[in-house]
Amino acid sequence: MTAGHAWSPAPENTLESLRHALEMFDGIEFDIRITADNQLIVHHDRTVSVPPSHLNGKPTWLEEWTHDDLVDLGFLSFEDLLDDPTVQRLWRNEGRMGCIEIKRPHPKAKTGGGFFGRKQHNKHIARAMQLAEEALDEREIPNENTVFYAFHRGMPASAKISATKRPWAALIPYIPPYGTRTTQRLQVLPQYLTTPFKRLVKQHRSQGSSMLPCAVEYFQSKTRHLPLGRHVGLTGAALNRLTRARGGMPTYVWPTKTWMEHDLLRAGLSGLTDHADPHFHWLPSGHARWRQPGLRPLLEDEWAQLKTATQDNHLDLLRRLESEVPTWAEADTPRRRTLVSEMRKRWHWEANVEDLLALYDGATPPSSSPRLIGHRGSGKTPRPVLNPQSI
Repeated sequence: MTAGHAWSPAPENTLESLRHALEMFDGIEFDIRITADNQLIVHHDRTVSVPPSHLNGKPTWLEEWTHDDLVDLGFLSFEDLLDDPTVQRLWRNEGRMGCIEIKRPHPKAKTGGGFFGRKQHNKHIARAMQLAEEALDEREIPNENTVFYAFHRGMPASAKISATKRPWAALIPYIPPYGTRTTQRLQVLPQYLTTPFKRLVKQHRSQGSSMLPCAVEYFQSKTRHLPLGRHVGLTGAALNRLTRARGGMPTYVWPTKTWMEHDLLRAGLSGLTDHADPHFHWLPSGHARWRQPGLRPLLEDEWAQLKTATQDNHLDLLRRLESEVPTWAEADTPRRRTLVSEMRKRWHWEANVEDLLALYDGATPPSSSPRLIGHRGSGKTPRPVLNPQSI
């Protein structure tokens, strides 16, 4: 990190935040909700994240607000995000990834379906997928550049109802759309304790998931030993167990930590990061930071070069590699074949090299390639997210 600079992220899930992360990383993750007038807004919390003074006399739950009222406060319309020229260029034409988390309303909201309204919950998530897919299709965002996921037990049913053609997955362990952070964590704990990584993979495969969203707790020293069964990790024998268990399934870790970022990528996993400071080039683990491992993948000998970086010379080494290493879109067929062969061998991908080269012949790298993804754009930010007086 360069001394003397001052950088702070734009508020999460805003156009500025998402655009910055798209330019810097392999893609973005963001949250969508359905408004009272059946449109999509980019917003994380179940209540509108502005100071309480702006909520007097207004509905409690976001889904009871209209799209235009939320946009007037400064929140980002999903369609406005997709219509931004920079977003379109990067997401549609240059192979960036968009991870779209669909949020369920609080059960007490008008469209919440109550605490036991499973059919309504399934229909709500399906409707969000349909609305999003229609907007994405209209702007020709490639299917392989997008994934839908949600903390929703009925995700397979919702995907079937929606008839989506895009990748999807459930977020497990399931966090309910109600309660405080403490009560939510207490509800999640039994699921986590009884779901070792190997079982997590089996659950996703049995559901038909296209990728494996995975909580960072599976890799942190304080929590990785808690689930029943053998733990996994990012180095040594624990890494070997991880690699065998996932069998090349695309795996996204949320949210990753800077101290594990290098090992995470070398383990073949993708990380959702809250750290989008453009001056941040040296990781706490003692490694130079490679910010686009998916879009600009490195050969094994290039990773070896990167590993020789010191805190004194890492910027020069990064600049040299960035000038020499082509993007996936720019790479010729021999380089692509070598990249896929090395990745397939290292991470036990099941598909053969020729099939992968045929499937990913455009700007988008293979789905199992490790990526860095901007979490909520340029990272999670404090509450309230927006203060309309300052907009």
